[in-house]
Amino acid sequence: MEKYLIAIDLDGTLLYDWQTITEETKSYLKQLSSLGHKIVLATGRPYRSTQPYHKELELDTPIINYNGGLVSSHHDKNFVSYSLTINREYLLDIFEANKQHIDNAFGEIGDDIYLWKDTEEIQPLLHNFNGSRLFVGEFKNTLKADTNGFLVLAHPGESDIIEKYVQEKYNGLVLSRNWGTEYNYIIELFTPETNKGNGLKYVADYLGFSREHIIAFGDAHNDIELLEFAGTGIAMANAHDSLKAVADVILEYSNKEDGIVRYLKEFLKYN
Repeated sequence: MEKYLIAIDLDGTLLYDWQTITEETKSYLKQLSSLGHKIVLATGRPYRSTQPYHKELELDTPIINYNGGLVSSHHDKNFVSYSLTINREYLLDIFEANKQHIDNAFGEIGDDIYLWKDTEEIQPLLHNFNGSRLFVGEFKNTLKADTNGFLVLAHPGESDIIEKYVQEKYNGLVLSRNWGTEYNYIIELFTPETNKGNGLKYVADYLGFSREHIIAFGDAHNDIELLEFAGTGIAMANAHDSLKAVADVILEYSNKEDGIVRYLKEFLKYN
């Protein structure tokens, strides 16, 4: 059996309900690892929120966090991690210039969280556990360095104002991604170099996999580069239309139907 590097997004792809891997998926992915395939988790989440699933699947591979903003390994001392960060001064300017349009915001450096206002509503986005430290207050006072990630929560109907400011003043320096649909008030800021595809290439080069032996699964627009880099890019049935447009394969099954396992069993001819 040929060996593959299998890159998998978390939310909407691997996870059934934002926090659970089904027993069938868990069992099958463990079997593939035992046969020499490499499973790599690639997510917008921070390390602290990814490590429990990495451990649950008994993986020893590097992890791609912050949509490629941080690639690290806590199992391989020879792996050289890399970290892409957004200039602190840019973030402070974007925040202060648009403060009247912002409900809340936070940035992250590694697993440390820098939050503007500590509210009950923001808690689900923080993943404030597994060794993270929380710093609350005005960013000009708390934020001392560049960040791996930064999220802005706009007032209803005002996200486009913030996005326009970023696009016009920081073109080529900072990119913005609106989460869309019911989350269209959330704006993610990141560097032009930050994407899961670049992270996957870095991991693939280290592990010695060519693109034709890479399979990637995703469901959202932040998975576009991931699927484009892989030899076989696969969109879940529940994937956003923008991802389906670049996918080599569009599954008939969603994350709630063990779509990953259904595809891999047929592709690898291993049950």
